[in-house]
Amino acid sequence: MAVTAQTEQVRAPSFFTQRRWRKLQEFSFGYALLAPAFVLLAVFEFYPFFFGAYISMCNWTLDCRKFIWFDNYVRAFQDEEVWHAFFVTVMYSAISVPVQLGLGLVLAYLLFQKVRGQEAMRVMFFMPYITSSVASAAVWAYLYSPDRGLINFVLGKFGVPEIKWLGEPTGIFNLMLRSSGVVLPWWAEGPSLALLSVIVYTTWVFVGYDIAIFLAGLGNIPTELYDAAKVDGASGWKLFRHITIPLLSPTTFFLLIITVIGTFKAFNHIYVMTGGGPGDATTNAAIFIFQQMVQSNRYGYSAALSFLMFFIILILTVIQNRVASERVVYD
Repeated sequence: MAVTAQTEQVRAPSFFTQRRWRKLQEFSFGYALLAPAFVLLAVFEFYPFFFGAYISMCNWTLDCRKFIWFDNYVRAFQDEEVWHAFFVTVMYSAISVPVQLGLGLVLAYLLFQKVRGQEAMRVMFFMPYITSSVASAAVWAYLYSPDRGLINFVLGKFGVPEIKWLGEPTGIFNLMLRSSGVVLPWWAEGPSLALLSVIVYTTWVFVGYDIAIFLAGLGNIPTELYDAAKVDGASGWKLFRHITIPLLSPTTFFLLIITVIGTFKAFNHIYVMTGGGPGDATTNAAIFIFQQMVQSNRYGYSAALSFLMFFIILILTVIQNRVASERVVYD
């Protein structure tokens, strides 16, 4: 008995040592699998982020000529051009987001019904989204051309005078009141015709993506709920209002966040179609940041503006999460 007890006392530490060794091997193997992803994040995410923050606090040309702390950020809040670019960005987002989501929801609901050519229509609506934005924006810019564009050519057949479209910086409400001689102040003249023309293109491109996501959400709604509601006498608008919209709220919330972020970062198509013009009518935040970096060589200032836009988008996303958490139906 004494020999057995001594043997167990000798083996016990060995058992716990092996257990710890296995855990160490498991942890090491797990971290080894994560290492490539962490290296990629460190090189392409973390390092650029912190280096960009450093540049934003510098008077930067080819290197940091002078470390100026938060002077670039203070300058941004005092720059009227920054506020105008932010105003254009907000207006672009405020119009684009509800139009895209509203049109996408309606079209998705119609395409979810059993109609002839359903699959072909889905593909047709989704095609603009997978087309190169630079190429499609260049085509639309040609369509909007005042003298050679197809849009003005067709409207001219109905006696409509030539419209500048992408070359018109005047607000839409001032254009409507032009014949009466009334001129509204800048804050009441509404978006320029050029900005509205860009929004039409934006809707044409991204509504297909919204339709695809809404269709996926509609497919997850149990048909039994509709059947039960029909038994109780509900039909048409009541089914859509009390079943479809509430149960699509998680999908709508996801698209809302993605669309708001996308409109605040919009650059490619606006740059191709207008370059921020005419004047500064379509100069949103992304275009203005690009101009400060490339045209004015203000690298530190453009970096500071980029971080300000990042924080604005982050704050908007947090607010949307807080507001939607009480209204989104997950069950």
